[in-house]
Amino acid sequence: MQTVTVSPKFQVVIPKSVRETLHLKPGQKMQVVEYEGRIELIPDRDIKELRGFLKGINTKFQREDDRV
Repeated sequence: MQTVTVSPKFQVVIPKSVRETLHLKPGQKMQVVEYEGRIELIPDRDIKELRGFLKGINTKFQREDDRV
């Protein structure tokens, strides 16, 4: 885990290793979520980047009946 400092303008710098791992680009939008006393930054991804991310998912499981 790496530590960052909050600037007087409430800005933080994302460490280079994290930026490279997540392939973040300058100007990229991120969602900010406060959850149980912590801040989570979630990169917005272009829909084209999501193509195939569910490849290999197991769809053979028991589903609940419709509730309608």
